[in-house]
Amino acid sequence: MRDLGVGFGYLLKGQRWVVRHGRSYGFGLLPGLVTLVLYAAALVALALWGEDFVTWATPFADDWSSPWLGLFRGFLTAVLFALSLLLAVLSFTAVTLLIGQPFYENLSEQVDRDVSRDGTAPESGLPLWRELWISARDSLRILVRAALWGVLLFALGFVPVVGQTVVPVIGFFVTGFFLTEELTAVALERRGVALRERLALLRSRKLLVWGFGTPLGLAFLVPLVAVFLMPGAVAGATLLARDLRGEEIEEGERDGDEAATPFPQPPTGSPAPGR
Repeated sequence: MRDLGVGFGYLLKGQRWVVRHGRSYGFGLLPGLVTLVLYAAALVALALWGEDFVTWATPFADDWSSPWLGLFRGFLTAVLFALSLLLAVLSFTAVTLLIGQPFYENLSEQVDRDVSRDGTAPESGLPLWRELWISARDSLRILVRAALWGVLLFALGFVPVVGQTVVPVIGFFVTGFFLTEELTAVALERRGVALRERLALLRSRKLLVWGFGTPLGLAFLVPLVAVFLMPGAVAGATLLARDLRGEEIEEGERDGDEAATPFPQPPTGSPAPGR
């Protein structure tokens, strides 16, 4: 259970890091704002013309009598909007990271330098177009997995009692896992860690992942919160990625004004908690 607290601690430390580095935080807000505008426009369009789309897609129901026609198409319109909203929540991080790849790469590298003993950060050595391609490809794979989970949980939501109690809780943990995967990918891709290995690392420390991603996923449900928390989430995910890889983490500025104080880490030579 200790890993739950450690994961949440990385989330808080990431937010604290960007507060101390205001310029990085400011640049880190831009991709989230762009993504928010795009998603808001898409959802508004769906709200305005979603019913027309459902009518176009169900011509077989044109001859149905009232009230069945209205109930049927109203239900489908509500389901369409709910699924679109769920997809928006699941994909917001991936799209924001893709749009803001250069910003978040730079932010993650700064965190790595700030918390490493020698002040260096791992570099992929790949050209930007290659990094964008890998990020887009892996994000699409994760999005497909997350969407499948979303459809399954949505269907289970109609099961009496369980659908209204257990399923939403599972949904938050699933969202937290995939959210953490997307965020840690920024740091792990620079280390040459492939998607399959990243998923294996995350599964080996599920409590750590849930402690970081689940509260973040809950916070992201509040409008605009995702935009303001995203830079700190990337910073915190970089710390979490270092933990998953067994890399040393030290807290402190590199200007010599503060002494470096290590974050709590598992003892050397002992298995990490939660493994």
